[in-house]
Parts: sequence; C-alpha cells; structure tokens
Amino acid sequence: MAPKPKAKAGDNGKTIAENRKARYNFAIEDDFEAGIVLHGTEVKALRTGKANIAESYVSYEDGELWLINGHIPEYLQGNRFNHEPRRRRKLLMSKREISRLSQAVARDGMTLVPLRLYFNGRGLAKLKIALAKGKKVHDKRQSERKRDWQREKGRLLREKG
Repeated sequence: MAPKPKAKAGDNGKTIAENRKARYNFAIEDDFEAGIVLHGTEVKALRTGKANIAESYVSYEDGELWLINGHIPEYLQGNRFNHEPRRRRKLLMSKREISRLSQAVARDGMTLVPLRLYFNGRGLAKLKIALAKGKKVHDKRQSERKRDWQREKGRLLREKG
C-alpha cells in the first residue's frame, strides 16, 4: 500500500473561524501556523464550526504562547465532561519560532494576532497567527479608501468592458 501524501504547509483545509477585523486594525508583517492543545470535547465542538476568535489575542508567557479569550462553544452531547468555552489554550510551535516572536513583540512593539482557525489537510486543528503592528486612524481611513476604489474600479470595468 502506498504511503499517504503529507499535507503541504500552504494546504488550506476547512476554515472554522476567521478574524476579519485583524487585517483592518493591524498591518500584518508575517504569519505563522501553530497547533493548539485541545481537551475533551473541544475538537467535536470545533467540527460544528461555531468557534469565535474575533476578540482573542496571543500572549507570550514563560516561554510559551497562549491563545487568550478564544471561544469554542460547549459540545451539546458532552454532558458533564464538557470543556470551559473561554479557557486559555496553549499554542504549539518550535522554540526557535517562539523566541523569534517574543523578541519581535518585546523589541519592536509588535502584536501577535490570531487570523484563522482551521483544520489542515490531515484533520488537525491549526491556528494561523500573525506578527502585526497596530494601524493608526489615518492608516485605517487610507485602507478604506483603497478598498472602496478597488470596488468602484471593478464596477466601472464591468459596465464598460
């Protein structure tokens, strides 16, 4: 029997939750993929697709990365073995990546922002996190103008062309 092909790093599986405001509020410098330590019924709850990472953030504490305030709802059939919806979840990355991220946060004043929670090609839950800088108000207005112009340009091209 032939071995199973491995999933590529860019292989995108089923998206569970997306932080759409992150790209509006932050200037994304670099992004990374991290595994998540999940307990009990959390994977089954994630498969329902009702997780929320919009108000969450990533924190560096004692040499580890943690997802804070990410919401994974309770699994309905989980009875007394259910998990706590907003508990802190440890992120799994290599030590080299963690040290690089922690240095960037400490030195450059950058922030770690969760972008997307998804299942990869092998069915494992992964979190895409980004190293980002917060945008100022004028930067946000400029982003809006650029987005509106792209939308208007698309309309004009459809009408004329």
